[in-house]
Amino acid sequence: MPDEILKKAIATALKRGGDFADVFVENRITRNLLLEEGKFKSAVFGLTRGAGVRVIDGDKTGYAYSDELTEEKILRAAEVASYIATSGRKIQPAGLREQKRPSFITVKIPLQEVVDARRMEIMKRAHEAALSYDPRIKMASVDYYDEIRDRLIANSEGVLLRSSLPLIFFIIQTLAVGNNTSHLGRERLSRHSGIEMFEELPPEKAAREAAREAVAMLEAREAPAGKMDVVIQNGWGGVLVHEAVGHPLEADNISRQTGAFVGKLGQKVAADIFTMVDDGSLPNFRGTTDFDDEGTQMKRNVLIENGVLVKYLTDILSARQLKMERTGNGRRESFRYYPIPRMTNTFIEKGKDKPEDIVASTRNGLYVQSLSGGSVNPTTGVFNFTCREAYLIENGQKTVPVRGATLIGNCLDIITRIDAVGNDLDFGPGICGKGQSAEVTAGQPTVRIRGITVGGTKQRG
Repeated sequence: MPDEILKKAIATALKRGGDFADVFVENRITRNLLLEEGKFKSAVFGLTRGAGVRVIDGDKTGYAYSDELTEEKILRAAEVASYIATSGRKIQPAGLREQKRPSFITVKIPLQEVVDARRMEIMKRAHEAALSYDPRIKMASVDYYDEIRDRLIANSEGVLLRSSLPLIFFIIQTLAVGNNTSHLGRERLSRHSGIEMFEELPPEKAAREAAREAVAMLEAREAPAGKMDVVIQNGWGGVLVHEAVGHPLEADNISRQTGAFVGKLGQKVAADIFTMVDDGSLPNFRGTTDFDDEGTQMKRNVLIENGVLVKYLTDILSARQLKMERTGNGRRESFRYYPIPRMTNTFIEKGKDKPEDIVASTRNGLYVQSLSGGSVNPTTGVFNFTCREAYLIENGQKTVPVRGATLIGNCLDIITRIDAVGNDLDFGPGICGKGQSAEVTAGQPTVRIRGITVGGTKQRG
């Protein structure tokens, strides 16, 4: 898009006043293939493009977008967004100057150079590996998605940035049947990467892991209920603190004076061994981009350090409201949405404990190997999570699988009850919803939480 149109759009957006304006232009090319019951059931190729214009005036945001990238439509969006400005404050936009930023994304085999036959071959490999794992695996489905997302960001501070981001999201599900029950196992792979992702993360390995879970859970008993010690395995288990702690630390909640962490900056909020980080610069991770959707450089942000709350996650608006730094967390689902504070790659920093020692020193409790859906109330910090794969811990050993277990608690409560943090930090990819979706990674080492409420289908004896 010509710089002159961008300058006109910013000037139009600010003609009635305001503190800040930006233009976000996006072009997205997507592919989605589905393999199910041994057959390719669908193949969808998508093209979406458009632009959004935003005006910030004090605490107010005006936003409008267009699906057409013409000068007329973009200026019309700028005109509509400008109506939010009523304060009378006016700024002179700085001249646009294209900037280059360090990139955290490397690509060896670009997606646009990969024929669909290669994508289908990768999917078939996963499908065959799943079905051959065990005769009790009766069905496998493989969902392959990739995209190339081109962004252009221009704003009244003179920033002009362009980037092109590839993304792969690979999901395999396996259905095991037996013992008068069934279980659906799942494994996900995702990175900002070219097709070389599957060299480091083989599809067969992911398929066998999904099949292993499905078969193991056929023997599951009813989960006990009550207060108990819970050990959560490293990796995607980090979604618990993503939901229960990360969302309440997003600064749009803080600026509205809602949530468990309001007014607690600099205070002790967690156990001494608990450090939580959001890092949008981890190379090729699903939650990583070179800069956020406002043009702020992504970086490592330590949120809670040795139990002390040290930082919130901000976008441009909340950083202005709270008079804090921009952390690079202004993100949006697409050009149809204005940016809000969102997590990127959020995790509990690794500790010093050996995972096997954590289990061995837990007399009785629950071992959570993977979590499924969950929710948190960002105002109260109360959360509820479903355990997809869990086991009893009896006399310091992981024993029988259990089904129907849920973890229930309050964010401030659980992070003070963590008394062991492993040295085995790992990550898992996911989708985060907050009115609009965002690609994220959640991670943690093996951790133990003392005395958390577990909901189950069987009362403990």
